[in-house]
Amino acid sequence: MENKSNCLICNEELVYSTEPVKMKCMICGGEFETTVSCRNGHYICDDCHCAKGVEAILEVCSKTDSKNPIEIMQGLMRTPAIFMHGPEHHVMVGAALLAAYRNAGGDIDLGPALKEMERRGKQVPGGACGFWGCCGAGVSTGIFLSIAMQATPLTKESWGLSNQMTAAALGEIGKLGGPRCCKRDSFVAAKTAVLFVKEHLGIEMELPEKIKCEFMRWNEQCIKLECPYFRGE
Repeated sequence: MENKSNCLICNEELVYSTEPVKMKCMICGGEFETTVSCRNGHYICDDCHCAKGVEAILEVCSKTDSKNPIEIMQGLMRTPAIFMHGPEHHVMVGAALLAAYRNAGGDIDLGPALKEMERRGKQVPGGACGFWGCCGAGVSTGIFLSIAMQATPLTKESWGLSNQMTAAALGEIGKLGGPRCCKRDSFVAAKTAVLFVKEHLGIEMELPEKIKCEFMRWNEQCIKLECPYFRGE
């Protein structure tokens, strides 16, 4: 894994604002409203930022036989395709859960489910944790359960459980506070989902005995001992 927690162009620190401005993506040239750029004025749109990561996520999750979504995610996180932070995590959490859920006996058609996870997850923008008050990793768990249970705005039990799933994940993420860490938030979200699914659906995915973060050196905002995964829990 490379040190890609900052600007993908120059590695300069990212700067966030509360007022959006129009900027051109340095990769695709498209113009977007954004609240983030680096100190040198570079901007990368969400689609360009996560393109290689999402490709890797779909490939790995379509082939794995693991029942452990944390294990699946950690393998992906070790590759250069997944940056320290970024909207690829909004697809990765749900995709890892769908794969582990299927491998643990969940009744889903994994290929179409992963493509739908990609479509929905990519609609959750980078920075949603701070600007919307709902971390994309947490939202990804609700998308996962909605897909797994074929929820729609008109269903009953699946509608309710999908919303409860998102609320449970966001609640656990929120307890730890900020600043954001896409690795920490992804671990919290997936762990919460495994426990939630076991309780409500009776499908038993797996979790590591301890979750130990390997990525703190690349996170300049790491909360260190305040994070349970810094210690290994």
